[in-house]
Amino acid sequence: MVDVLGGRRLVTCDGAWVEAEAALQNKVVALYFAAGRCAPSRDFTPLLCDFYEELVEEARPPAPFEVVFVSADRSAQEMLKFMQDLHGAWLALPFHDPYRHELRTRYHITAIPRLVILKPSGEVITDKGRKQIRERGLACFQNWVEAADIFQNFSG
Repeated sequence: MVDVLGGRRLVTCDGAWVEAEAALQNKVVALYFAAGRCAPSRDFTPLLCDFYEELVEEARPPAPFEVVFVSADRSAQEMLKFMQDLHGAWLALPFHDPYRHELRTRYHITAIPRLVILKPSGEVITDKGRKQIRERGLACFQNWVEAADIFQNFSG
């Protein structure tokens, strides 16, 4: 993730700052492009929460997975409300970080919500993470880990 988010600071839904490199090292990363005003985003976010909780918060050891929210909200207040109301305990690119726009361009985001799954190198595993989670649930994560070349004994 050094290529994509290296040197960036991310924020938690509690407002704490974390260094992207430390938080994302050796993990499959899902960039979640969404907005609170978007009904499909509000519809999918609870599914993503459940997926994240089962993989990261409940699994022992936790799966090598992290979500980074890239807001398409109109204001920092909208973004924060969406995060506090519906999000899991994942990370976000700060609203005022102009890199949000660069990421949308880099990953060809033309509609939201979109869940882009990345290798630790920043290379795309799939830009259809939302569809895969809806159709296959936790089973899709094993494919992502294998594609990412992260060696960990994971069974979900």
